[in-house]
Amino acid sequence: MTRRYWNINLEEMLEAGVHFGHGTRKWNPKMAPYISARRKGIHITNLTRTARFLSEACDLVFDAASRGKQFLIVGTKNKAADSVARAAIRARCHCVNKKWLGGMLTNWSTTETRLHRFRDLRMEQKTGRLNRLPKRDAAVVKRQLSRLQTYLGGIKYMAGLPDIVIIVDQHEEYTALRECLTLGIPTISLIDTNCDPDLADISIPANDDAISSIRLILNKLVFAICEGRSSYSYIRNP
Repeated sequence: MTRRYWNINLEEMLEAGVHFGHGTRKWNPKMAPYISARRKGIHITNLTRTARFLSEACDLVFDAASRGKQFLIVGTKNKAADSVARAAIRARCHCVNKKWLGGMLTNWSTTETRLHRFRDLRMEQKTGRLNRLPKRDAAVVKRQLSRLQTYLGGIKYMAGLPDIVIIVDQHEEYTALRECLTLGIPTISLIDTNCDPDLADISIPANDDAISSIRLILNKLVFAICEGRSSYSYIRNP
């Protein structure tokens, strides 16, 4: 895997509050190597280790993007949802930022059927066919379309299982993480001091509650993905 410089500095992470962990009572002992201190009942994350693992994650996504691999970003809690959606748009990848539907990956055939239905309904809406239905039928279909947009809108163009999944908040997205582990899909997980660092392929110890922290981590990963995609486009079209 290629080693690159990703301009990850400690001052920037301090300003974003990346170092603030959970209360000392809510911690996972496995996180001990990633904690540098306790301050007013809160664990402080060792940012040197955060920078190291974030750099490794950037190397991984760069190499994957340079080979045309597909990414899925998952983060459904309120503080992460907007940042996840923006990151997915910038990196031209898929995302789930509202609710993870159980079996979304492990039962891919069902998800694929829902996606086909979603695309069909969107086409019917664009062509005006829904307006020709009786009012009651049209209302039912529009509610179904709205629900599909909420839960599947971020993966509407996903044609198969992703190659790498980026997870914001391991606790919140544990079901998604377990599905990736079952399928052998590589994962990058943003983990706070109450998480298990051994579950994801690359765990990035960082504050998963502060919007500024989430945004900083995602911005670094998105930049690496975009750089990798540029390299992939150049190789294909020299």
